[in-house]
Formats: sequence, C-alpha cells, structure tokens
Amino acid sequence: MTERDARAQLWVGTYPQPGGGPGSGESIWRVALDTDGAVRSAVPAVAATSPSFLALHPSGRTLYAVGETPAGTVTAFRVEDGDDGARLAPSGSLASGGDDPCHVLALGDTVWVANYGDGVAASVDVDPATGDLAAEGVVAHPGVGSGPVVERQAGPHAHFVAEAGADVLVCDLGADVVRRYPAAGADAVAAADVAAVLPPGTGPRHLVPLPDGSLVVVGELDARAHVLVRDGDGWTPATSTPVSPAAAQGRDFPAHVTLSADGARLHVGLRGADVLAVLAVGTDGGTPVLEHLADVPLGDGAWPRHHAVLSSTPQGSGSAAETVVVALQGRSELATVRVDPATGAGEVVARHALPTPPACVLES
Repeated sequence: MTERDARAQLWVGTYPQPGGGPGSGESIWRVALDTDGAVRSAVPAVAATSPSFLALHPSGRTLYAVGETPAGTVTAFRVEDGDDGARLAPSGSLASGGDDPCHVLALGDTVWVANYGDGVAASVDVDPATGDLAAEGVVAHPGVGSGPVVERQAGPHAHFVAEAGADVLVCDLGADVVRRYPAAGADAVAAADVAAVLPPGTGPRHLVPLPDGSLVVVGELDARAHVLVRDGDGWTPATSTPVSPAAAQGRDFPAHVTLSADGARLHVGLRGADVLAVLAVGTDGGTPVLEHLADVPLGDGAWPRHHAVLSSTPQGSGSAAETVVVALQGRSELATVRVDPATGAGEVVARHALPTPPACVLES
C-alpha cells in the first residue's frame, strides 16, 4: 500500500526540541496512517520555525503555520502534488501582529491568529480562491484585562479563535473572557466586544460550539469544562464540571477540546494527568450538561497538547469507532487512540516517535 492509499493523511506541527532554540530542527510533517491506526509513513514536508499550530484553507490549496516566537509570524505554504505525496512550498510570510502566536483559524477570505504573548488577536485577508496572504499585512486587535492567577493572568493572552456565524470568538486565557469580532478582518472593530465572561481564574483556553448554539469552553487554570448558553447576543455560563475526576486545579491543565460527529461526546486532552478525557453531552431542561464517561491513559509524561478526531473510521459492533490522533508533546510521540462511542472507554492502539515534539494534528 502506498501513502496515497493510506486511510488518513495528516499534517503535524512541531516545537523545537526541549532546550533547543526556534529553528533548531522542527518541521511540518506529512503523516499517513494505515487502517489500524499505525503510522504508514512520516516525512518532514518543510522546515519551519516553531510551527506549533496549523490550519488548512477551505480550498485545500494552502496550509498556514504560526511561528510561535516573540514577534511571531504566520506563513502560508502551497499544497502541491508530488510523486511521493503532497509537498509544501512557501508562498508568503507576515508578522503575526503580536508575540508568541499559538493558534490560527483559516476562513475563506480571512486568516485569524491568536497571539498568546501579548493577547493580540490578528487578522489578514487572503485570496479566497488560493488562500494566498494579502500583501498589506495583518490587522491587530489588542486584548485587555487580567485575572486572579497572577503568574498566568497578569495580562491578556489570546489562545484560540473559533468561527461563529459571521463572527469569530477569541478565548482570552489571561482575562477570563471570550471576545468577538466580525469574521471579515478588515471590518473588525479595534475595540473588543466581550461575548462571554467566565468565572475568575478559569483561564479559557479552547472552545467548541454545540449544535444548539451553546459553547463548551475548557479552562486551563481551573481544569473544568464550562457550558455557556445563549444570552441575548452573547453567552453566559450555565453549568461546569471537572474535565476528569483525576483533574486537580493547579496540577492538571486541559488543552484541546473536540466534539464527536454525532454531537454526543467531548474529547479533552488533560496535561498532568496525561489522559484523553471523554465526556457525554446531555441536556437538563433544555440546558446542555456534561458527564464524565472515561479517561484514556496516554502514558507518563505524555502532556497531550492537541488532537484530531479523524473523519474516516473503521466500522465495528454496528457503530463507527472513533479514532483520535493525539500530539504528545512530552513524549515526542503521536498516539492513535481508539474510543468506544458507547462507553467512552479507549486505548492507545499505535504510537510513533518524532524527532521534535508534536504540537498540532490536522487531518488533510
């Protein structure tokens, strides 16, 4: 079987080796998985400086990577066909509008970047046909505010950008808020519209929309998953639950959150406890509620930074098994996890070591 015949094709962003400076060997990797979840092939597609988060333009023709460094960057790569699989060719690079960008969202005509270091959300127009970056550069939208966890919340820290209709939502870990901007970057207002306020010390990191329009926001600092329900033109916290019974505030830190295709389960990577937590999404009087189902152990020191739920999974026992590929930053591994959708229980079915720590998994 060739790489093109593999069940899943992934792009993987990486960090420098621990103790190494940016640009000391990290790359964007092209990874192909077999039907059993094992890595069929893994090759560095292009060298890049600290490409910690990736996004693919809706056309599929351009891949974006942040350079997570002070005075950060966002770089576009054209996705080209090659004899041995897809190749990446740099097509443009711009300043990210802030420091230490850690997330990028690709829309049809705009790319958004979350700059963790100084809390700036930034947008840049792109060619809707190709995804090429506009020459005029980024529009910066500074954040403001702070929180009670002094060592982490002395100022704003934009961490994640999500599409929400005609708007984008920005999780600000430092200020305990979710900000909102018009998705068309050139039309976005300079001052933030606060769409939701989280309890002090939450540290909102990533979010996922639910089918009814509610949001689930994971708190990196309080180790909880918060359900936010619609309240006028914004959202308000309704319920929250620990990400896992194993989660302790100040010791364990939720990272990425995803929703299953049927909307019935959440998957949350929990650093510290080093598990993939699976939670059921239910309702109580019309309000979404979350219930912990199971934890999938990922190995000591795993530090699961990001994961992707694959869109194509084998059939078994009358239902589609969930396959989740997890970037284990601490172990410098990719782990393929198979989850039982009925119980949430799962196991690691394959591992693959990388020379630099993986930080982002993106299905191509």
